[in-house]
Amino acid sequence: MDYVSALVPPVVMAVFFIGLIVTIVKTQGGANKSKEDAVVDAALARAESARQASPDLKA
Repeated sequence: MDYVSALVPPVVMAVFFIGLIVTIVKTQGGANKSKEDAVVDAALARAESARQASPDLKA
């Protein structure tokens, strides 16, 4: 029975990991994709403009 108790934690972790990956893949794209992309683009533009506004920082 030691082998069963040794195998249970990795099997449980593998099942949860597979569930996490499936959930991530299923939620990619869809109706909110363009909204999420717009938020990321806005954040990147804000970071880029802040970087250009302070020329004393080295990139």
